Amino acid sequence: MKILVVSDTHGYNDRMYEVIAKEAPFDMLIHCGDLHGEYERLRDRVDCSLHVVAGNNDYEADLPRIKDFSIGTYKAILTHGHRYRLYSDLSSLYYLAAENHADYAFFGHTHVPVIYEEGPVTLINPGSLTYPRQQGRKPSYIVGNAENNKKPVFEIRYV
Repeated sequence: MKILVVSDTHGYNDRMYEVIAKEAPFDMLIHCGDLHGEYERLRDRVDCSLHVVAGNNDYEADLPRIKDFSIGTYKAILTHGHRYRLYSDLSSLYYLAAENHADYAFFGHTHVPVIYEEGPVTLINPGSLTYPRQQGRKPSYIVGNAENNKKPVFEIRYV
C-alpha cells in the first residue's frame, strides 16, 4: 500500500497535482488541511481512499476538524493542528493520538515537515507544497509504504 501525504496547499494546487501525477499510483491520499475549497476537484482527480480535514483557512469547507481512519491494521488520526499549539511542542497532538488509541497522528499547520516517533505514536507532518517554512524552504510532502500489513514506513520528499 502506497500513501501520499500533503498539506497546506492554500488554494495554489498546481504543485499538488504535479506531485500526485509524479507519485501515482498510490492507494491513499491524506491532505492535512488548508486545501481552500479544492476538495471536490481533488476527489474527482484521484482514484484512491481520500482523507481530508479542514484547516484554519478552510472557512467554507464542510470538512471534519478531526478524522480517524485505518492504514491496514494500524489506526490513524488526522487533524490540521492549529488548535494544539504545535509551534511550542507536539505533546498535545501526541496525547490526542494516545487518547484515541492511534498509532499515527497526521497534521499540518506549521508548514514544517516532520516524522517523529514517540513511544507507540508516530507524528507526521508533510510540511507545505506552497509555503514551506523549514530551513531551505523546499516544498515538501510525505510518501508511506506498508506491505503485508507491516507497520507503514514514511519518508519526507522534496519537490
